[in-house]
Amino acid sequence: MLKDPVRILPGSFETAEHFYPRVLNAHIHPLIHNLMNMGNERIASRYCHMHPEVDAQAVTQLLSERPKYFRWGGCDLFHVTTEDGIRQVVVIETNSCPSGQKSMPRVIESLEKSGYDRLMRDSFLEQVNRRKGGVQGDLAVIYDKNHMENSGYAASLADLTGKPVWLIPFHKSDVGRTAEFDENGVLHVIHEGERIPIRAAFRYVTQQPWNRIPTVTKTLIYNPVLVCLAGGRNKLVASKAYDIYNASQFSSGLKINTPETIWDVSKEEVPLWVQRMGGIAVVKVPYSNAGQGVYTITSPRELERFMEIEHNYDHFIIQSLIGNAKWSSQSQNGRLFHIGTMPDRKLNLYAADLRFMVAVGSGGFFPVALYARRARKPLTTELEAGEDSWDMLGTNLSVKQDDGSFTTQPDRLLLVDTRDFARLGFGLDDLIDSYLQTVMSIAAIDRMAVGLINSKGRFRKKLFGSINPDRRFNEEIKF
Repeated sequence: MLKDPVRILPGSFETAEHFYPRVLNAHIHPLIHNLMNMGNERIASRYCHMHPEVDAQAVTQLLSERPKYFRWGGCDLFHVTTEDGIRQVVVIETNSCPSGQKSMPRVIESLEKSGYDRLMRDSFLEQVNRRKGGVQGDLAVIYDKNHMENSGYAASLADLTGKPVWLIPFHKSDVGRTAEFDENGVLHVIHEGERIPIRAAFRYVTQQPWNRIPTVTKTLIYNPVLVCLAGGRNKLVASKAYDIYNASQFSSGLKINTPETIWDVSKEEVPLWVQRMGGIAVVKVPYSNAGQGVYTITSPRELERFMEIEHNYDHFIIQSLIGNAKWSSQSQNGRLFHIGTMPDRKLNLYAADLRFMVAVGSGGFFPVALYARRARKPLTTELEAGEDSWDMLGTNLSVKQDDGSFTTQPDRLLLVDTRDFARLGFGLDDLIDSYLQTVMSIAAIDRMAVGLINSKGRFRKKLFGSINPDRRFNEEIKF
């Protein structure tokens, strides 16, 4: 991780610096290769064939949609089954600046920059070039973690434009030191005492980005913080956005699948809702990410541990927990169970999720990258007294260290290559379902974001405050 801004020059992309070592020699699985090359027309045709209840025109329109604000994102998805053995894909979380490039084998072996180039050329630069007028200045990548990918994005962007690109660390403590927004919403990089305006910035700022990036800016921010507030990094508002989207699409048959979710829960109410779900549930701090602020409750002791923690925010969301066939939350939507990985030689299977990254270009949505992650410990049939259920259910690879920085556990990463992918037991239709669920989630959050901006282009504070009634959170937002 850099401490100061640097200029990334054209010709500086080094493959080994921007991919995990095991990805460099990985060969993409044929099913993934097929999916990445199908195109939306064929994907829509297959999806409608497998889902005859869905309106074909609505699917085609969805995939060709060009969201106004949410142009690049990823969903964390669980592949689950119901008590009746019906498989489905469930959205767990949507991320407004997701990782994934460093974990994705090359779709075309000869293209060393692979998805880095695709995202920057067909989505980021496409949006930059379509914007008329605006700020004059340089291009930049701003970030607060994941140097491996962000330096790759900056190097790829420098090659595509033939000009240097700023790579800028931008934590809360960096404001006024490495970069800063002026009173007009223009981002400036601060380098050797000089303030240099930025006309467009690729953003990978994940930790409370709303406390240092304004909701509305003159500099083009890809994606704007508005998207984070509307659900890209706000699980509470995201769940409301999904619900509104599903209601609007009722006649088309399209639907975002989620666990049952209870909104706006105070800490004191948590035990009541956990009890309502049979003593098994997931409690989430709505604004955390990277696996932080998620508490799996499967026993009275785990509930006690949660209640003993002092939290920074007033409201939580509670979701039905997806577990094993013999222990899972009671839900109005029915109980859901992890399909999990294929059994290993010891007959152990693991809870796993799928990260699906997509972007938006001139023709609508397109897939960018995929990878999967498994939990630390096998999914057991019976719950052991005193056992930490997070080890069986938590799949995120990020681990927060004592100094506040993050490291990863790549040993639990499952690539979509010829070696790992078969362990997931997915077919092409499972992948197509995953793609559609991701696209719908991004479309839903973008619609929420559009509704949070008034006719004068200003953020609707009162409306947001009623949608997200958490005083302590709202005080953090930089308007």
